Amino acid sequence: MAGPIPGDPDWAGGTVFRDERTVEIEAPAWAAFRAVCRVGGGHGWYAAKWLWVLRGWLDQLAGGPGLRRGRRDPEKVMFGEALDFWRVTGIEQDRRLSLRAEMKLPGEALLEFAIESPRADRCVLRQTALFKPRGLLGLLYWYAILPLHHFVFSGMLRGIRRESLQIACARPADVVHL
Repeated sequence: MAGPIPGDPDWAGGTVFRDERTVEIEAPAWAAFRAVCRVGGGHGWYAAKWLWVLRGWLDQLAGGPGLRRGRRDPEKVMFGEALDFWRVTGIEQDRRLSLRAEMKLPGEALLEFAIESPRADRCVLRQTALFKPRGLLGLLYWYAILPLHHFVFSGMLRGIRRESLQIACARPADVVHL
């Protein structure tokens, strides 16, 4: 995260809110990573589609990119690439995908997917949303959307888990590692 934001009062600086969720997936890390890398664009965000569409529409109204940017490739992601109103800021093959929000927000937001692989045939996916509010409006924004995180982020993890299992069960000839 960035340092203090100019213009924020002392009492508002430095706070970073975290929403972290994990799911165990009975599939190899490469399959989970491939499923994670499908987020955005025509594939969507695995859950609560209407909430993502609403957020994209509100972002466009505020002058942001909304969901109109889509993505370059439906399967692969590259550092610096736009995924709807997110930007890829970090990628480690079969281990991690980090995104920074470019939507209009009263603060800074990051979304990270980290994969740990305790065994070759299973992994743990950790999804972490971080938000650094900018002033009182940022605090209000975080608490207003917090109840929606349950539907959006829990559903996203379930969808990624389901997709990971399908990818892992695909015939080996159909599987192309990214």
